[in-house]
This record gives sequence, C-alpha cells and structure tokens, in this order.
Amino acid sequence: MPELVLELNGRTWTLDPSRTYTLGRDPQGDLVVDDARVSWRHATLSWNGRSWAVEDHGSTNGTYLGGRRIHQTELGPGAAVHLGNATDGPLLAFSAPAPGGYGAQPAAAPHAAAQAGAPGAWSGPAAAPAPAGEGAQAPPHAAGTPGAPQVPHQQGAGRQDPAPAYGDRSPTTFHQLALGRVMRIGRALENELVVSDLQVSRHHAEFVATPDGRFEIRDLGSHNGTYVNGQPIAKSSTVLIGPSDIVGVGHSAFRLVGDRLEEFVDTGEVSFSARHLTVTVDGGKQILRDVSFGVPEKSLIGVIGPSGSGKSTLLKALTGYRPADQGDVLYDNRSLYKQFAELRQRIGLVPQDDILHKELTVRKALKYAAKLRFPADTTEAEREARIGEVLRELKLDIHKDKKVTALSGGQRKRVSVALELLTKPSLIFLDEPTSGLDPGMDRDVMQLLRGLADDGRTVLVVTHSVAELALCDKLLVMAPGGAVAYFGPPEEALNFFGYTTWADVFSAFENYRDYDWAGRWKGSQHYQMYAADIDAVAPQAVQMPPQQLKPPKPQSWGSQLFTLIRRYVSVIASDKGFMALMLVLPAVLGAVSLVINPDNGLLVNVNEQTGRIIPNGTATTVLLILVVGACFAGAANSVRELIKERVIYERERATGLSRSAYLMSKVIVLGMITAVQGALVGAIGFATRELPEEGLVLGGAVLLELSLPIMALGFTSMMFGLIISALVKTAEKTMPLLVMFAIVQVVFTGCLFVLHGTVGVNEFSYLMPSRWAVAAAGTTLDFNRINPNTDDPASTDPLWDHEAGAWMLDMGVLLALGAFCAFLVARFLRRHEPEVMRR
Repeated sequence: MPELVLELNGRTWTLDPSRTYTLGRDPQGDLVVDDARVSWRHATLSWNGRSWAVEDHGSTNGTYLGGRRIHQTELGPGAAVHLGNATDGPLLAFSAPAPGGYGAQPAAAPHAAAQAGAPGAWSGPAAAPAPAGEGAQAPPHAAGTPGAPQVPHQQGAGRQDPAPAYGDRSPTTFHQLALGRVMRIGRALENELVVSDLQVSRHHAEFVATPDGRFEIRDLGSHNGTYVNGQPIAKSSTVLIGPSDIVGVGHSAFRLVGDRLEEFVDTGEVSFSARHLTVTVDGGKQILRDVSFGVPEKSLIGVIGPSGSGKSTLLKALTGYRPADQGDVLYDNRSLYKQFAELRQRIGLVPQDDILHKELTVRKALKYAAKLRFPADTTEAEREARIGEVLRELKLDIHKDKKVTALSGGQRKRVSVALELLTKPSLIFLDEPTSGLDPGMDRDVMQLLRGLADDGRTVLVVTHSVAELALCDKLLVMAPGGAVAYFGPPEEALNFFGYTTWADVFSAFENYRDYDWAGRWKGSQHYQMYAADIDAVAPQAVQMPPQQLKPPKPQSWGSQLFTLIRRYVSVIASDKGFMALMLVLPAVLGAVSLVINPDNGLLVNVNEQTGRIIPNGTATTVLLILVVGACFAGAANSVRELIKERVIYERERATGLSRSAYLMSKVIVLGMITAVQGALVGAIGFATRELPEEGLVLGGAVLLELSLPIMALGFTSMMFGLIISALVKTAEKTMPLLVMFAIVQVVFTGCLFVLHGTVGVNEFSYLMPSRWAVAAAGTTLDFNRINPNTDDPASTDPLWDHEAGAWMLDMGVLLALGAFCAFLVARFLRRHEPEVMRR
C-alpha cells in the first residue's frame, strides 16, 4: 500500500493508507482548510485497496479535478484537486514520497499538523493562521489515530480551574504592538485589525501602546460595547490593561503577552458546565438542588424529567436569566454570571412559544430581528447576506416569502432557531421545541438540532418527548425536587434506572417522590465516569459583580424606536381583520348615537315664555354613548398587545432592547390609531346635530373642540388597556377585565347621576378618564345649564363650568392620567424581564 504525499497551503503530509482523512473547515477534522468556500465536512481521502481516492460529501461549492466537478475519483502522484472553486480554490497537490520520507509531516499526526499555528477549539471559518513557529504545539497523537490516547467524549467539560480564562486555548493569531503605535479594531477594512463579525462596529475600539510601555484599550463609541474581564467599559473611554486582563470585542477576545497581542476567536467549540446550582425560593424551599454536569463541545444535550423537577428553573439558571443562588455556570472557564454582559451575546435561547410575529413573512421577521440585534452601522447588504446564510443553513430559503402563520409547526420552530442563529451563538438552549408536534415533526426538529451541534455549536434542549433521545450525545434526567437523577449517554439511561420504558421511569419518580434519586446517582459508576470531576469543585455562593455601567445596546434609543414602529405597523397592516375592525368599531359606536332623538341639538334650551332652562337629556345621552364607544374602542385596541408579545419581549429585552423604546412604539402606533377612531366617533356623533356657535378654546371650531376630549379619552383608555395587558397572565383574562373597565367608566361619567357633592363617590370618580372627558365636552356645551342639579339648582359642578380654564383643566388631567398609566405600564413590564436585567 504506497504512501502518498499531500501538499496544502505550503505544508506537506505523508498520508497513511491504513486510515481515512477528513477535509473541511471543521477544526476537529484531520485536514483543516480555512476557506469560506470549503464546507464544514467537505470531503475525505482514503485508500480503497487499489489506489487513493477522494470523495466529496455533498459540499456546497464542490470538489474539482482538472476543472471538472467530481463526486468520487481515484488519485495518484501528480494529481491536483481544488476545493470550492475549479480555478482558485484551495489546492491539494499529490506526489510520491521522497526517498527516506524527508520533508513531510509524519502520518501519525495529520490533524495536529493541520492545526499547527491555528487555534485550538477556538478556530473556525474566521480564524487566521498564526505565524510559523508561534502558537499551538502539536500534540503527540491525534484523536482517532493508531496509538493515540482515548479522549473522553466530554473532553473539556470537566475542567476544574475556572481561571485563567483561555489558559488552555491556543491563540487564533498574534499581533505585534510597537511602542507609541495605535492598533484600531473594527469591521471596516481600513482598520489595522479587521474583525469579520457583525456584532462588531465598523470602528469599534483601539489598542494603544504608550511610549512609557503601558497598554490601553479605548472604546470608539461601539454599539455592542468593549469589555475588560467581562465588564463593559464606558463608551469613548480609555482603560489601562495588563497581562491578566481579557479584552472582549464581539466574538473575539484579546490578551497581552509582552508586547504581543494574542487573539482568540469564539466560533462555537466551547466547553460549558454547571457547578452546584441551587435555587431557593421564599420560605427556604429548594426548587433546584446541587445540580452539576459538564457539557461536551459540539454536542446535543437532552434534559428530561417529570413536572416539578426544575427543568424550567434550570434553563433560566444556565442562560443567566435567573442566576442560581448558589453555584456557578462556566462558559469555557468564564463565569457566565459575573460576565453576563459580554457573554449574553454568545447564547441563543428559543422559548417554548415562538419568538416571532406570525403575521410577518419569514424574511421580514428575520429582517427586523437583525436590525434590532446588529450594530446600527451594519449595512442592509450585510444584514441580508447573514439572513440568507441562516435561511440556507436551515433549508428555509424556499419559505422565506411565506407568512409564519402559513408554516407547519416544525417549520415555525426552524424560523425561531434561525432568528437566534443570526448572531452566531456558540450555545443554543431550547425549551420544549417539539411540544405539540406530531412524531414526524418531532424527529425533524431533533435532527435539525443534531445538525446544529455537528456544525460546531453546543445545543441543550429541554423536552418531554423521549422518542428521539438517541440523537443526543448526553442525557440529563432531573428528579422531583430539582436534583440530578442521571447524566450520561442516553442509550445507557434506561439500564441505569432498571426499567425498559421511560413511562416506567417517570412512574417511579411519581410513586417514590421521597426516594433519594440524587444519592443513588452519586453512588453509581456512571457518576464517576461522567460527572465526578465537575462535582468535585466545592460549591460557592454567587457573587454578582457591581454593575457600574449598564450593558450597551446594539442600537440607539431612537433607532430602536424607529425599527419597532416599522415592525409594529407591518404586523398591523398584515392583519386585515384587525384593520377592518379598527374602522368598523368606531363607526358603529358613533352611528348608534344618531338614533337618539336625531332631530335634537346639543344646545341649552330656554322656554321662550317663562325664560327657564329646559333640561336637554339628548346632550347627556349622546355624550354618554360616545364616551362609552371611545372607552371601549381605545381599550380594545391595546388590551392584548403586551400579553401576546410577552415571550418576544422577554427574549429581545435580554439581547439589549430598550424597555422605554418598546413601550413608546406601542403608545405611538396605538395612540395614532385610537386618535383617528376618536375623531371618527366624534365626527359621526356631533356633526349632524346643532352645536353652539362658539367654543371656549378653539372659537368657531366647535366640532373639533368637542371631538378632542373623545380622542383624548380613547388614548387614555388605550393606556388603561396596556395596564391590563401587562398585568394578566393569559390573553383569555383580558376580555372580562375590558368589559368591567368599560362598565365602570359608564357609571362615573356624571351623566347617569349627580357626582358633585356626593362625598367619596365624587372623589373616586376623579380617577376615571370618562369623568374628565365628559367634563371637558360638558364645559363647551355648558352642562351646568343643560343638565342642572334638580335637587339643588344652585349646586354646580366646577368641572363643568362654561369657562376656558375648566376645559383646559379637564383635558390636562385626562392626559395626565394617560401619562401616569404609561409609568405604571413601564413598571409592570419590568416584571416580565429576565431577572438578571432587573438586578
């Protein structure tokens, strides 16, 4: 079996016919080809018993021999194969070995040789090779080669020293810092250090080597921030750094070694471990108890357990949404809790409910998500390119112009995953992604997650489905009470519990809730094999660092507001039924008032013979109907708007969304809609009736002066609707509260009975927006004369005084109630944010 010499990128290897070699961008492959045109697992080289052969594994851009695309062909000395492009793709040149074999790398370590000078587990498509003679040292054996030591499948997960960060990684590349030199970092090509990462601003930061030998990092007003040891530094500020400091810029990290800058690029192959996580709620009850496990790199982890076993709490603790009260979560030896501001950009979370607007098309939903998550200086072309990459990766490009509502359950879940993949997270967590799906879609989703892990990410999925657990690398089984009952290979789990089906295991959990499942686990051989090294680290209380600076937002407040308004308008415009209802509802409510004495005006009627005022019941009745219509229409517009987007808001808030920008987008869009409805109600209700010739404030524009209180009432009622939407837990509870709100407003208008002078009731009515809206319109119509107090004609309501000052006071209080409601909504929204954002 003759040996063959391979030359690639100026390096040579002597291939051993007794083994097969994988080629591609995968850092764990045998021959790593760092070129964007090369697929993750592109091809293999092997001896077929007769000759050497190359086989393409369905690569995107193909494998070429002699300018012709091939699938499988035999090779020999003198052959030249191009990867990814027939003319200028990476070239594999084959030749016969030189006499004695000098000048070639040994066949026993092809993987190590291919990685020489490249990053360890931090390499990937964006990694640049290190200068010759610097960086990583080749291990004596490559995993999988003859004589190589067996590497545990969970390698890296059990590291016991949380510091120093990156201490066991080889740098991606090196940069020399000369005294007095400034090295600018950013996405733009004119920077001295170009970082190809959409999380990085075009001109992000700069390293400064001062003449006195010190080194500084200066933020250049970046959008996603510059971090030192996981903590953000103030925009446009300068921080002195030393050898022990880690500077984070997007997915890259930098460390000083002498006068040299080492760069580490996070491309997904990271270790992740939970250590002694304990969560205690009020009363001292532990809902998560001493949970420890290590997650292998590039793996799919399944989490199952009965109800009440703490799976949701565990997911919040692992993502940093709700940090554990004791213990820590390590992201490649970095504390997630202490460095959450930086590391949150590396974590994707797909909740059980879809985190997208179903009324939009797939492409539009991803477009708005990209605008919110990427820096403001990202171009439309850059965002579109990234969206296209994600759609192709998840095979959603054929569905990109379909509305999300038109997709199947499995396809919708793919879109939710696509949204998270936009920012290239290294860790992806999913909560019940297969809930409600049929077995076929269940399998499709799990196979999708398997593919995501194989492509260089770590995926953890909480699920109730046990049909496809075999696709997972490791399985975590939670017992009642929030303790670990098993962690290890899924194929060994049932045998560990001593049952043949998962139904029997879950029944045992239910029937023996007081049994020490955690003690049984820790006394097992499986525990010694898969978790003992993680558990050996002593537990410690979580000490969150003082957050002197808020984490930066990828977009400015104004930019976020503009994007949110555009998205919200697109969502409403896509819902034809809602748009029709917005027009029909006020028209019908306004038209109802026309059947009330249609020939009567809204004037003060005076008996010509006696000169006495004749009460005009038509005016109060018409105004009552219009007020009820405005209240109902305004509150109905908003009463479901926050509850239906709660999951979306929680996720976007964790990625940097401004609470006030989100709320203001609702207020502006719904406020404009409600104002138009109020104007329509007022125009229909007042225009056909006889009105006073002059108004108190707007002179001859009496119709507008009467309609403005109706419009303001609709706006304030809309704000009350947002309060209801922020308080309820389910959308079904909004309608009873909406009806109750409308009825209460009717009672306290002052049109049904006299409020002025009624102690307690009158004061309480001041909290009702309908009271002030009726009063504002009543000042223009002179209600104190139209509807006098028959019991005490001398007693008049000061809110109805026929004076401009009274109209201004009534309108001012009405709008102030709306502003106060906005403040309450902002406070209530805070309760639905990740707890870490509230600390």
